[in-house]
Amino acid sequence: MAKLTLSVDAKVVDVAKRYAAHRGTSVSRLVEEYLAIVARRADVTEETPILARVRGLLKGSRLDESDYRRHLREKYR
Repeated sequence: MAKLTLSVDAKVVDVAKRYAAHRGTSVSRLVEEYLAIVARRADVTEETPILARVRGLLKGSRLDESDYRRHLREKYR
């Protein structure tokens, strides 16, 4: 299993922990299930909301999607 580190507002974390505990699961499991849903829905050619946001941040720069993907591959080796 891979480990993923996220930065999330403390209030959101508190609510997520209570939500998960109330349902007898963990925040990690909730995130994993959400990402699995996104992964099943996202076609290779379909742009996800996260990718659209990243593209917006990079608009006007000389960087492109392949630069970002290369960065992620190197970061999570």
